[in-house]
Amino acid sequence: MSRAELVVELDVAAPAELVWDTVMDWPRQGDWILATRVEVTAGDGRSVGSQVSAVTGVGPLGVVDTMVVTEWTEQRPAGPFRCVVDHTGKVVRGDGVFEVVDRGPGRCRFRWVERLDLPLGALGRLGWPVVRPAMQAGVAHSMRRMARECEQRHRSGPGA
Repeated sequence: MSRAELVVELDVAAPAELVWDTVMDWPRQGDWILATRVEVTAGDGRSVGSQVSAVTGVGPLGVVDTMVVTEWTEQRPAGPFRCVVDHTGKVVRGDGVFEVVDRGPGRCRFRWVERLDLPLGALGRLGWPVVRPAMQAGVAHSMRRMARECEQRHRSGPGA
């Protein structure tokens, strides 16, 4: 089995705490991640062992992505907010990482990493160069949607 990596980073003009809370509100991820619905299926979604299920697709066509949280780190003086999931589904396998790094007052960087086990052997390896640009564009678009929402909420002030 081959492993492929996708890394997308984005600077956000909003506090790290606000971005982290937005990113890790699993059910609301569907508001900013393209064509995706997410739900917490076990645990609280904010601790190791929690389970999450996402369905990405349009209409009746979708891919189910089940995940288990394997690492959960709230920001500390020496490091970022960080959530690592193990993708446990039949189609999506591997691990994913969400990180939010504080960059000073009202600024942060959001980093989304996917390390995926490519299915279908040689066909999966051959197909990855075709699929990767579309996947990267979709993730980047989704991240920009999330950033705009966070930046607007930050500009509007507390309670917005």
